[in-house]
Amino acid sequence: MARKKKPKPFSAVTAVKAASRAAVGPVPVTRRAPDTKKKAGKKAVRHKPTLQQLMQEKD
Repeated sequence: MARKKKPKPFSAVTAVKAASRAAVGPVPVTRRAPDTKKKAGKKAVRHKPTLQQLMQEKD
């Protein structure tokens, strides 16, 4: 036989949030602001180029 679930203790915060959601409606989904530091389409260089890479660029 399954046990009965233990009732959770009353929390005023959850009660107020539930009441406000019922009155106003759900909170709109947040949108991330585009990152201004990273440029679209360009991959950031993580390391300095090696001597071999510098030599290949000159050719």
